[in-house]
Amino acid sequence: MILQQLKGEFEHEVTSTRKLLNAVPEKDIDYKPSEISWTMGELAQHIATIYYWYVGTLTQDVYDMTADQLERGKPNDIKATLALFESNVEKARAALDSLTEQKLLDDWTMKVGDQVVLGPMPRGTVSRGFLFNHIYHHRGEMIVYLRATGNKVPGMYGPTYEQSQQ
Repeated sequence: MILQQLKGEFEHEVTSTRKLLNAVPEKDIDYKPSEISWTMGELAQHIATIYYWYVGTLTQDVYDMTADQLERGKPNDIKATLALFESNVEKARAALDSLTEQKLLDDWTMKVGDQVVLGPMPRGTVSRGFLFNHIYHHRGEMIVYLRATGNKVPGMYGPTYEQSQQ
């Protein structure tokens, strides 16, 4: 039951993420709101990369980020980031399809080398917090970046303010 809900949410939110990433213009790819912030391209690439983390999170009991080698391409190439996103969505979908209700209850841990950085905690909790909510958080940042550069924000949960004023 919970697994079917996660899959439904995943599919719905992939559509929203796709709309948002497609709204990232090449002309503003190097924009960053502060010295410590990512550029718009780096943020877009990070969002696309999180979908890759579904594989390690959903198929491994201990996910070591240092053992993971994902070729990301250049963050200032939005076309490459969009291709990375689509590829990672397919991998994430396959990982979700391999999941069972029981595996959602199993403990999961994230490590960076020998250091435990998250967990152990039930995989279902990690799926919502580390994967789904992580994407939503960074999508919110991307909306701020788009608005700060005068770009249009796509409606993801209905029309945006700008769309409703037309």
